[in-house]
Amino acid sequence: MNNAANRAYAATEWITRFAYINLLWIGFTLLGLVVFGFFPATISMFAVIRKWLMGETDIPVFRTFWEYYKAEFFRSNGLGLILVIVGGLIFLDLFFMRNAGSSFMSIIQIPLYIFMFAVVLTILYLFPVYVHYELKLTQIIKNSFLMMLINPIENIVMIAGIVSMYFVFRFLPGLGFFFGGSLTAALMMATCFLVFKKMDKKKQIT
Repeated sequence: MNNAANRAYAATEWITRFAYINLLWIGFTLLGLVVFGFFPATISMFAVIRKWLMGETDIPVFRTFWEYYKAEFFRSNGLGLILVIVGGLIFLDLFFMRNAGSSFMSIIQIPLYIFMFAVVLTILYLFPVYVHYELKLTQIIKNSFLMMLINPIENIVMIAGIVSMYFVFRFLPGLGFFFGGSLTAALMMATCFLVFKKMDKKKQIT
């Protein structure tokens, strides 16, 4: 009976933690007027979840979140600017192709779609790599891209998990408000954590 009560208490505690970090993510995104708050708030959320995965479950969540938010505000927005520029270029290319309608455009569609897919997969690694390693922005992007290329199974796991959560939150939008960001970040961070460990083992062997 005590074991069941302990499990129920632990489950309730983790549910509360993920709801809390998700509300912090939303609140600090709004604090930065969305445009300037989204990326530092996202980095802060990933940083806290990383610490949880590493066994640091007793950290003060708000203080840790706030410290990362302040420390990474400008740098994370630099990464965000790069992503916005890349996304804008992709959008312009798609708009141009849609309205051009020439045979040449149909030829370059496939390479562009492949590039877009690679960009999306790379983004799945960006935030975990950002909080796990101390790297320059260019190195973060390069390492995220390389990890994406050599870990197809992890790519599938993340995509399948994110798509599954999308449909759950679509039918239960209340859950999305409290857990949409935090559970998605936890899935990405946990999957990438396996990649990081696998890479560390390879370094030890070599």
